[in-house]
Amino acid sequence: MTESSADRRDPIKVMVVDDHPMWRDAVARDLAESGFEVVATASDGDQAVRRAKAAAPDVLVLDLNLPAKPGVQVCKEVVAADPALRVLVLSASGEHADVLEAVKSGATGYLLKSASTGELQDAVRRTAVGDPVFTPGLAGLVLGEYRRLASEPAPAPDTDEPKAPRLTDRETEVLRLVAKGLSYKQIAERLVISHRTVQNHVQNTLGKLQLHNRVELVRYAIERGLDDE
Repeated sequence: MTESSADRRDPIKVMVVDDHPMWRDAVARDLAESGFEVVATASDGDQAVRRAKAAAPDVLVLDLNLPAKPGVQVCKEVVAADPALRVLVLSASGEHADVLEAVKSGATGYLLKSASTGELQDAVRRTAVGDPVFTPGLAGLVLGEYRRLASEPAPAPDTDEPKAPRLTDRETEVLRLVAKGLSYKQIAERLVISHRTVQNHVQNTLGKLQLHNRVELVRYAIERGLDDE
């Protein structure tokens, strides 16, 4: 059983957003031929937001350079509308500023268009189950951004806010490894548990802490020094 898709009975639903028709059609065709269910495509930002809400894909493969509305804004809006939606940016730009802006907007991963078809397919599968997927060389940059965000002053706590729910020892252990930048697959191997179990622990922790994504989760962990333990 693989760590990425064996637990899924249905095909992964994918939407492809790119303003270049030949590129968009080629990506959609390659994904469909390899077993993904391409539920929609879009050529501009406004169209992407509308169709994503209607089609409810598992993964949105998103270009950043779009007419009508930039990709980072599309990412913010679709993730806000459906927090379960995963966004994989597929861009020609490897500029650090673009990568970090995409992550802060809610993207789960960032892949360059120079990636092979096999790399894209693997990235979509991993993105669907919540693994952060980045073109080699960008993962360290993103972890550094997590740490920078964590070093910024947090909003003043509400004095009427109840104490944070207590995490189990295993949830804390998984959270510590997430904060150190390990992927779900690496965490599963380190703790000798299944990929699905890691996912469940992360989702339970997000729910208990009322957090929305991996950036917020890592910030929480680093603020409490869990990445140094």
